[in-house]
Amino acid sequence: MILVVAEQRDGQLNRASWEAIVAGTLKVLAWDQTNAHTDYYRKFVLAVKPDIKSEFTHAGILQARNGESEVAIEIFRALEGLFPDDAVTCMNLALAYEERARQMEKLERTDQVDEFQALAFEAYKAALAADPTEPTIHYNVAYFYLHQRSFEKAREHLKFFAKSGADEKRVREAKRIVREIDEQGLMDGLFQKAFDSIRMGKEEEGIAAITSFLSSRPGVPNAWFLLGWAHRRLARYAEGRDAFMKALDLGSPHTDLLNEMAICLMELGELAESRTRLGEALALEPENTKVISNLGILALKRGDKEEALGFFRTVLEIEPEDHIAARFIEDLS
Repeated sequence: MILVVAEQRDGQLNRASWEAIVAGTLKVLAWDQTNAHTDYYRKFVLAVKPDIKSEFTHAGILQARNGESEVAIEIFRALEGLFPDDAVTCMNLALAYEERARQMEKLERTDQVDEFQALAFEAYKAALAADPTEPTIHYNVAYFYLHQRSFEKAREHLKFFAKSGADEKRVREAKRIVREIDEQGLMDGLFQKAFDSIRMGKEEEGIAAITSFLSSRPGVPNAWFLLGWAHRRLARYAEGRDAFMKALDLGSPHTDLLNEMAICLMELGELAESRTRLGEALALEPENTKVISNLGILALKRGDKEEALGFFRTVLEIEPEDHIAARFIEDLS
């Protein structure tokens, strides 16, 4: 049992002391859910703050939207400790882990990306176990798998949502993606092998797999993107640029495609075209720190130190943990 010492006035704990006790108890529920006194702590918190579920859910969502994913994770872990079988809480925790993984991806911290994606996967599993019929969980799980390029699993959850979801706009989107997966053959094992190989640093294996895939399906923009991604990672910038251009010709522009293409163009000395593509990417995602950081690098290549500093400072305003932007600012200053 935790011993709490608090100030008293006329034999009563003051409000600040109660808040401190509740806060401490919630930390235990968030980070030590196997504690022997967990049941007692749940009863205590719910007696003191009976509306905590709605209050904390709103706060957690707000923190996640503001980019404070670490705070959101702690809030939803505390709620998970209070309501261990609540499917929506588990789903919100998974979404917070996903957001943290995306932040680590922008910072190029690969190990932490994998860690938070694994935690998101476990939270989604808990959500589905708690309520396997909730459409919103299937919708979010599907997008989790789409990000992993695991199209077979994504399709399975999108099909479920398309049959049971109430949001007509999302249902139409789910049906469109299922149709695209089927038409482009994205469940082909070669496609998944290519993605996994490139992600694990085996670019040549990935190129072989995706080239084989493209030999029978040359009209798939996602496949051309993977080919360009592999060549860019191997510093084959001309091949990367050409593959990305093919992907853009065949499909719709998206931030990753435009950003990757811009990197190749930048390295090939095509600075004006690189700036155009980064501008298009920024229009799609105005707070994407990878894009803004690349605009800073491009400004340096053009010899504009002040503009570069402005971009790197913007990156740090959005993502204070970005060590790359911090290093550039220190070097330039």
